Amino acid sequence: MSNILKVFCGCLVGCAITAATSSCEDFFEQESEHIIDSGQEHLNNRVDTLFSLTGILSKLQALGDRTILLGEVRGDLVDLTADASADLRELATLKVGDDNEYNHPSDYYAVINNCNYYIAHVDTALKNNRNEYIFMREYAVIKAIRAWTYLQLVLNYQRVPFVTEPILSKEEAERQHDQYDLLQVCDYFINDLEPLSPQYGNQLPLIGAMQSLESRHFYYPLDVILGDLYLWAAGQNHQQQYYRQAALHYYKYLSERNGDNSQYSTGTARAYWPQNNTDFNSRQMHDSWSNSFYGDERNYSSNNELITIITGDSLPSEPNYSQLNQLFNSVQANDYKASITPSAGLAEISEAQQYCMVANNATTVTYAPHGLADNLSGDLRLAAAWSHSENVYVLYSNGQRERIDDYQYIRKWGNSRNVPILRRQMVYWRMAEALNQAGYPRMAFLILSTGINNQVIRNEVEPYYAESDTLFLRRFDFPAGNDRYSIYDVEKMLGLNTQPGNTMGMHSRGSGWTPLNEYYQLPNDTIEFDDVLRQQLIAEQQQYVDSLLIVENALEFAFEGTRFYDLMRFALRSSNPGQYMADHIYARRGKANAAEVAAEVAAVSDPRNWYLRWKGQIGMK
Repeated sequence: MSNILKVFCGCLVGCAITAATSSCEDFFEQESEHIIDSGQEHLNNRVDTLFSLTGILSKLQALGDRTILLGEVRGDLVDLTADASADLRELATLKVGDDNEYNHPSDYYAVINNCNYYIAHVDTALKNNRNEYIFMREYAVIKAIRAWTYLQLVLNYQRVPFVTEPILSKEEAERQHDQYDLLQVCDYFINDLEPLSPQYGNQLPLIGAMQSLESRHFYYPLDVILGDLYLWAAGQNHQQQYYRQAALHYYKYLSERNGDNSQYSTGTARAYWPQNNTDFNSRQMHDSWSNSFYGDERNYSSNNELITIITGDSLPSEPNYSQLNQLFNSVQANDYKASITPSAGLAEISEAQQYCMVANNATTVTYAPHGLADNLSGDLRLAAAWSHSENVYVLYSNGQRERIDDYQYIRKWGNSRNVPILRRQMVYWRMAEALNQAGYPRMAFLILSTGINNQVIRNEVEPYYAESDTLFLRRFDFPAGNDRYSIYDVEKMLGLNTQPGNTMGMHSRGSGWTPLNEYYQLPNDTIEFDDVLRQQLIAEQQQYVDSLLIVENALEFAFEGTRFYDLMRFALRSSNPGQYMADHIYARRGKANAAEVAAEVAAVSDPRNWYLRWKGQIGMK
């Protein structure tokens, strides 16, 4: 194996950094007597750069399951069964010890140090015979991977040792390094990535399939990462301009993902009652939504929901084989005993929605009844995502049949060995959050209720804001038309208009026809010409839309590993962050058991307990 390959694939890679008072071996528990030596000044050929890139991707594998579990188990949408491990229980109660299997900061620095080495050594000035820079696409995606990894690290540990140069010796690892908080990390990488966005924001390395998977799914789109950085930073520095920049970067990704003059619309997948349904207890729910969670990992089609995955190992004996299927589902490998189950709080959120049905005249509406079994009341996405049965016979590998008390299957964590990180609806949802906080709650609301295109923005958004806002609003270009952003309206849904539609409000993905839902309306929805009164109205609507967004987050993204972080971001910009988090986490077991959960997770009221610590060397003291 060449020296350069050892740098990126060897067991020492990532022994990169240390807290100010600790040694490298204390902080990373790795073989610190080995010194990384590249043996060359530049990465300037395709073989070495490809090895370097795949080495970085291999180090990301250790973060796959952890990213999902840290973001989901600590939130309010799942609960643990009696079969859950002690490590998972520590996550759920926010009391994570040093030896917890999900508390290994060194794994993040393994990725970071690989990225730092590549960034420091790749020859970005090298051009081909067409005068094109050869390695700039790889350079941009690796900078985005580094930014994503640092963001995960600081969100979990609050303050982290920060280093952007490769650590190649024990002496370098043991010197003091500055500690960065969330705002410092965000601002650094905003400045780092912004110069690359105009040309390389959505240009991904074209290296074909790897392990039968489309390699473009391995990367973190630079404009999505910039949107996330601005979104998190805005909650810290309270600069509305940061929210605007977040929304613009999410839009830039959506508008460029499939090339110029193309579209990346929301799609029309949904879980719904058929129009002729008269007996809701017959459970004839139709579902195209659960098949569209992530899309095809093997292809990179223009309409694929999937954006980014972390690949897992292929065999259970390998170290980065994903355990998520076994944690969320009843499978033979866990003796049909799942560890993570939907919470009563999630069921209550789903049940509380008003499912709106439209008669064939396209104007008369009715509402599906509440109190149906199997989560078929309210929003249907929970029923589509989660199957649960009692007293089921299962078959073991030895041929023995046995009856088990509880069987569950969460479709989001089926048989794939890979870990989805980003998908299309997440980008739309975060763009709506950023727009709401930027002062445009009506546009954010329409993303949830009807979907948006230029016609919607011109007719339903611009008239409600000051003329000075028009310049900003017109930076969002979603051309209407059958082949671009065509609103899937009620006539198309009912088959009265045979023209295709490809853009729909997110709430209609599970709660029936939202645009006609009288229970899902923006309050005080009037045009206000007085500047002072308009700002008061906008502030009221922002608070309301925030409440809709956090509910939609639960309905659309439950079990996908973003919930705790999203709650934390909403809390950090609230007047009482601890109380905001407590109000949501306490609802985990449902209203009937609120007192029990309050005693169990009282630590959530103290923001210091939202973060991990490790041996007094990283995380809040």
